[in-house]
Amino acid sequence: MSKLTGSRKALQFTESVIREMTRLSDAHNAVNLSQGFPDFAAPQAVKDAACEAINADDNQYAVTWGQRPLREAVAREFTRRYGVEVIADQQVTVCCGSTEAMMSTMMAIIDPGDEVVVFEPFYENYGPDAILSGATPRYVTLHPPSGSKTTWTFDPDELAAAFNEKTKAIILNTPNNPTGKVFTRDELEAIAALCRKWDAMAISDEIYEHIIYDGQQHVPIATIPGMADRTITINGLSKTYSVTGWRVGWTISPASVTGAIRKVHDFLTVGAPAPLQAAGAVALGLPDDYYTKMAAGYQRRRDMLLDILERHHFTCYKPLGAYYIMTDISSFGFRDDVEFVRYLIKDIGVAGVPGSSFYKDPSKGRTQLRFCFCKKDSTLTAADERLAKLVPVIAGSRPH
Repeated sequence: MSKLTGSRKALQFTESVIREMTRLSDAHNAVNLSQGFPDFAAPQAVKDAACEAINADDNQYAVTWGQRPLREAVAREFTRRYGVEVIADQQVTVCCGSTEAMMSTMMAIIDPGDEVVVFEPFYENYGPDAILSGATPRYVTLHPPSGSKTTWTFDPDELAAAFNEKTKAIILNTPNNPTGKVFTRDELEAIAALCRKWDAMAISDEIYEHIIYDGQQHVPIATIPGMADRTITINGLSKTYSVTGWRVGWTISPASVTGAIRKVHDFLTVGAPAPLQAAGAVALGLPDDYYTKMAAGYQRRRDMLLDILERHHFTCYKPLGAYYIMTDISSFGFRDDVEFVRYLIKDIGVAGVPGSSFYKDPSKGRTQLRFCFCKKDSTLTAADERLAKLVPVIAGSRPH
């Protein structure tokens, strides 16, 4: 191998397919239902707080692991909502988004040869995160709803078989991207039992904690008995407050691993943007009705996009959380999901994400496509109008 090429680690994964779909969407002026960022405004109070912090010259390095007001707000809100005491100075680390929080966590706790259990379909960063941190990922499949099962499910025996003496951690994402699954307390207790049996940690990405529907309840795995001391919870401002470009996230970790996470974070990014941390402390202090109204707004958008997709002959799996809809595209007659997505973008003018990008074995996702609904009504209506052109495709006149 030439020394002038990339590392062996970098060769084990591709660039982000999600971000590639956004670039392709922009190039063809398509309606972008691929990348999960809102195209509507963030809360005014949160934006005002950022402007005030900038104008107050809060523009220099913050404490590496986060400004005290934000760390204390993170600890306060988790303790208040879920009844698990969090001590800001000992447990909270502010990072450059939940993406960096996950990477810092993985690099802080993983040694070469360790294994990490990952549910698939997964948010596409998790596999590369495992590889970059030196871990070997072990994948457990979530199966789509069928028959009497109305949500995505995993086989408990398959999950148990993925754990062994090399297992360092399991990565959990609830509510889940891309499926919209909200893990139940019973499922979390089964996962917790395996963590305790094999002395493994749970790394729980809970970035969509407030975006839940149909009476669902978000249960942090840290609240399951015996898990507070072996769970690292990852979260951030991006999804809850519609500020995906701010890149402010955090970890809540057992005190025993906080120092390791902070060291890795320090040398990866030094610190998150100071004025946006100040605004984050304000955001976390918004009244509870902000979250109920936000979830209700997303549920309305969910139902709107479900109606649009089903009218245009997609088979949809109704999400219970997050802001994505996974679909089955078998009826369209395309060879695979990537071919279909490119056709959708270039010829129809609507962008989604190929399902194969969410699986270790791409063939498992060849008939799936993900769309996001964190968009204005006008954006979803524009997608509806463009998808009308799919009708002749289903009638058998698909272009080659």
